[in-house]
Amino acid sequence: MRLTGKSFALLLLVFIHAGIAQAQTPAQAFTLSTDAFEDGSDIPVRYSQAAEGAAPGGGTSPALNWSNAPEGTRSFVVHMQDLDFAPNRGARTQVHWVVWNIPGTATGLAEDQPQGSRLPNGAWQISATGPGYRGPGAPATRPRHHYLFEVYALDIELDVSPIEGDPLNTRDAVMAAMEGHVLGKSAYMGRFHRPE
Repeated sequence: MRLTGKSFALLLLVFIHAGIAQAQTPAQAFTLSTDAFEDGSDIPVRYSQAAEGAAPGGGTSPALNWSNAPEGTRSFVVHMQDLDFAPNRGARTQVHWVVWNIPGTATGLAEDQPQGSRLPNGAWQISATGPGYRGPGAPATRPRHHYLFEVYALDIELDVSPIEGDPLNTRDAVMAAMEGHVLGKSAYMGRFHRPE
């Protein structure tokens, strides 16, 4: 089949358009999720400080999953904070959980992570309670608090150790070390106050 100049130009435009469309197709988004509750909904009591058998300031951590990590990810950081509580009458939020240096091959954290400064996967963890997950605990007499779970994909492993007895400054050190190394971020919100 012989192409005329006009046909060739039209065919060339079709190929160019297809190439541009393919190049502009966005990559799948880096996404944080959990099966424990819907994004923006109430966090079940089992994941809170109010759960039966929960230690003061404790609770069972929900399973967190993430997908479509950016290329070049070497580690992850998980950060959980209470957006409606200001510790020490300051501007920072309550530290409910910071887990850093999660291996870059990980796709989540299983439910009920153990207490202790180091997790089995080598990651560090801290909260306002100590070295472990601190479940939601807003009082029943107040409106539901907003608990934000975030996961960050980093192009490095962080050279940060916990500052003994100081979760706020430990979190600040982790966040400062992340600057300029965040490849992607995703967030998931839950709400909670204690049952009456």
